[in-house]
Amino acid sequence: MKASAFIQLSLTLLRQHRSELSHKTSRFLSSAFTSQRAFHGRSQMCQIPTVQDELPQLRVPAWDEEFKFKGLETDFPCLSKMPSSGPEPAYNKVLSGYQTCRIEEPFHMKLNGGVLPGLDIAYETWGELNEDKSNVILIHTGLSSSSHARSHEENPDPGWWEKFIGPGCAIDTNKFYVICSNLLGGCYGSTGPSSINPMTDEPYGTTFPVITVDDIVNAQFKLLDHLGIDEVHACVGSSLGGMCSLTAAALFPDRVNRVVSISACLYTYPTSIGLRYLQRRAIMMDPNWNRGHYYNKSYPRMGMKLARELATITYRSGPEWHERFGRKVIDPGEEPSLCPYFMIESYIEYQGESFSTKFDPNTLLYISKAMDLFDMADGFPSLEYSVGRIKCPVMVLGVQTDMLIPCWQQKEVVDTLRKSGNNRVTYYELDSIFGHDTFLLDLTNVGGAIKGSLETNLKVAGMVRKSAPKWLKKEGI
Repeated sequence: MKASAFIQLSLTLLRQHRSELSHKTSRFLSSAFTSQRAFHGRSQMCQIPTVQDELPQLRVPAWDEEFKFKGLETDFPCLSKMPSSGPEPAYNKVLSGYQTCRIEEPFHMKLNGGVLPGLDIAYETWGELNEDKSNVILIHTGLSSSSHARSHEENPDPGWWEKFIGPGCAIDTNKFYVICSNLLGGCYGSTGPSSINPMTDEPYGTTFPVITVDDIVNAQFKLLDHLGIDEVHACVGSSLGGMCSLTAAALFPDRVNRVVSISACLYTYPTSIGLRYLQRRAIMMDPNWNRGHYYNKSYPRMGMKLARELATITYRSGPEWHERFGRKVIDPGEEPSLCPYFMIESYIEYQGESFSTKFDPNTLLYISKAMDLFDMADGFPSLEYSVGRIKCPVMVLGVQTDMLIPCWQQKEVVDTLRKSGNNRVTYYELDSIFGHDTFLLDLTNVGGAIKGSLETNLKVAGMVRKSAPKWLKKEGI
């Protein structure tokens, strides 16, 4: 008997004798053609197939415009609260509390002849500037950060580096005058894609010029010029900020006296480029992105959410998640579903959802592309020539669990600096489980390394002393 005839006969017999089926057989057939749970916390029975309807109707979760799962009789949210275990950085949407430096003259970009008719730079400061302006620490931020590195009277919300900056902290505001600015291309007060183009009275969107790390650093030094600061005691940065601190010392060797570079590199490798490409792709495939012109019209929230979920995987580490989540489920009393079931799923979804409306998607596109374009050799005869311009002391720090910018890339920074003639390079390698985000979370080790680097051979307020402070000697630094 052919298979098709057998199936047809079986269905006919099932229709004729359904009333005679035992309770046990009914349960068996039901389970064979049933989708027991389509969504977390709900159950929906599919119809048992008949001759007229041989296959069950497919039910798949889909997002509607209100960002709720559909597919059942009613819509319901399918988001869980973020697991409370483990430390998390403080990223807030900064709308006020910063100062703005206005650059009136045209700002020329590095690529494609890009020019901005003017430039706003949002910045915040902590500590007191000494008389000869020699105690300045310039903090370069990562991709997601604002100028709000620490709380203050104008903005009491915790900053993204809250415990690293302050009196007696790793960056001691009793000794240093600390400046942190929002990046060029940012969305927290500095000129970026969401800013109004004075030529059109509309947001720039994707008409904004392509940004490079050189452009970001040049804008920050325009800010220093505006503040009347000729040189800085140190440029301090992590991730993209570390790229900026190294670039600053290469572009302005006479204005940078020390460099702290954490989880950075000399040029971006293809794995990092590929990971960020997927994030950009997620945003640009969202129909609401509208080629970057979504302001006051729509918002690519789902693309932005997915982009952040992808990024979250690159920011932390497998060892941390194994220790923190393992294979724990959200609710052991519930059966598996298509919605988040494991704790790690809930965590990643929460990170995407919470960040999706805090940050401008176009800013993520532009700044992440600047990171991918980063190569310290650009604009110089060679990489060695560029790095050779950095004559000041440099502290480099890497993390063994960092999958985004691995330790071997930090070692390449150190080796290239030393081969280029810089014999004042210090390297630290941490075994933290927090991956790339270690610079935001490991106050003891990262903070200790920063403090030692900034304060070695210092007295107070940036004054040089002949020997190291007693506390440094005691700790063997």
